[in-house]
Amino acid sequence: MNDLATLARLIENLIRFGTIAAVQMQPPRVQVKTGTLTTAWLPWIALRAGADREWNPPTVNEQVLLFSPSGQLGNGVALTGLFSDQIPANGDREGLHRFTYRDGTVIEYDSVAHHLNATLTDGGTTNLVSTGGINIVGNITHKGNYTQTGDQNVTGKVTVSVDVVAAGISLVKHLHGGVMPGSGKTGKPE
Repeated sequence: MNDLATLARLIENLIRFGTIAAVQMQPPRVQVKTGTLTTAWLPWIALRAGADREWNPPTVNEQVLLFSPSGQLGNGVALTGLFSDQIPANGDREGLHRFTYRDGTVIEYDSVAHHLNATLTDGGTTNLVSTGGINIVGNITHKGNYTQTGDQNVTGKVTVSVDVVAAGISLVKHLHGGVMPGSGKTGKPE
């Protein structure tokens, strides 16, 4: 190749910085703005795309590296995940693995403090399906109401600060009829 201008352009196009200009979900493709150019629809690099797959599409204005084999932008692929002034990092220290979603939900693990945290945005819901069972080891603190379908077996003492109601009968407030004061024993609650 004797055309130095073409050769210089191909070399310049091998690796370029850019930002996501548009995102297409099916098939998964992005357009990348790099300098004054906007590419055709190109694939982006996912963490996994085999038997195990991860779906986490890039967003508009996300900074990327554009890799173009042979310097041909039409054959390029976008490597996402570069922080920028426009979209800064969502963490600031070693040992923190944090995923921040666009609605404000945060899931993180702090390997220094040994703490796993998931904070959903207001009104967020959680669904956990584990037909083989769930095993929790450790103390549990729960705030809010609790509804259970199915039996419950407890080994140990149950302490209740207000009352226990079974089949509409209060453990604290139920009365026994036909009982005389003294040393007599009552029957079962009615």
